[in-house]
Amino acid sequence: MNHLANLLGRIGLSLIFIISGWAKIGGYAGTQQYMEAMGVPGALLPLVILLEVGGGLAVLAGLFTRWVSLAFVLFSLATGFIFHASPDDQVNLMKNIAIAGGFLVLAGHGAGTYSLDALIGRRRTPAGG
Repeated sequence: MNHLANLLGRIGLSLIFIISGWAKIGGYAGTQQYMEAMGVPGALLPLVILLEVGGGLAVLAGLFTRWVSLAFVLFSLATGFIFHASPDDQVNLMKNIAIAGGFLVLAGHGAGTYSLDALIGRRRTPAGG
């Protein structure tokens, strides 16, 4: 059960970023304008897309999971406080904090048995995990 739960958790955490990153490609100009309106340089958008799509796929596959998860912790907290800090958007801020918490657990425990990290011999989760 733990192995399957770990895999399903990785799928859940990664999908939001893969889908969001892909949508940013399709709505590039609008996303760039929104970022700039919030005080974030629009020139960072390619890096955001790379992290969301590339990092999301890496977490999905369980590759470089600990490092990518740490990047997502920082990203989730930064975007939460930059884009969702208004009193009217506290639910989305808390969602970002919760996502960061999920990635902290993933960073601490690793990708698990059903992952490329395990397949190529990177550190697995403890026995039963």
